[in-house]
Amino acid sequence: MNTQATPSPQFYLTAPAVCPYLPGEMERKVFTHLVGPRAAEMNDLLTQGGFRRSQNIAYRPACESCRACISVRILVNEFKPARTMRRVLAANSDIVGTMHPAQPSTEQFSLFRRYLDDRHQKGGMSDMSALDYAIMVEDTHVNTRIIEYRKRVPGAGIGDQPKGELMAVALSDLMSDGLSMVYSFFNPLLDRRSLGTFMILDHINRTRTLGLPHVYLGYWVKGSEKMHYKTRYQPQEHLTPRGWERYAEDGGV
Repeated sequence: MNTQATPSPQFYLTAPAVCPYLPGEMERKVFTHLVGPRAAEMNDLLTQGGFRRSQNIAYRPACESCRACISVRILVNEFKPARTMRRVLAANSDIVGTMHPAQPSTEQFSLFRRYLDDRHQKGGMSDMSALDYAIMVEDTHVNTRIIEYRKRVPGAGIGDQPKGELMAVALSDLMSDGLSMVYSFFNPLLDRRSLGTFMILDHINRTRTLGLPHVYLGYWVKGSEKMHYKTRYQPQEHLTPRGWERYAEDGGV
């Protein structure tokens, strides 16, 4: 298959496979390669059009009989954390997030394996090696960053580089209109901290600081309990056949 950059992207369709989210459903995806000097621009356009990125591939669902996967983005300028989210922020006030170039480390991979072994033992990523992890982080032609969340060392100054325990990691794309969360993981033994929620709230704050309007959360799958959390971050927009429309959790779009 040709992966060289071309003036216009070439799209391909996957064969049907068992849906990992909804029982009894089959999934198909349309995808293209994100390579060459226009990769970042193309990633912006495709993400805004409902695609997601995995390494140097942009994909979106193209299922024959199901439209349950819906792209979600948070409207950061209007967002106000609910009481439970404010408690999460307070509980994690001792964590410092630092953005780095997309470079893997042994420490990151160790945390990644602990997360997979606890949360995704039967998932498609369950057998990923250190090399697989490095490829996931590094194989990008777009503006990708990795954010390390570490426990603040007592006595460290505001400008000091945090050297405390690595508690969570987020791989995210910096786009023209916001941040797109590609993948995140955390120490599974720290459930009480709600680190998944904390990382989303941190991305909202970072995006607002950048003066950009959106945080892209990927797909909300209607009917999938494990995807329900994405609708908690209001207000948000969902991509419909009519374009991006405001969504209300109690009343739909």
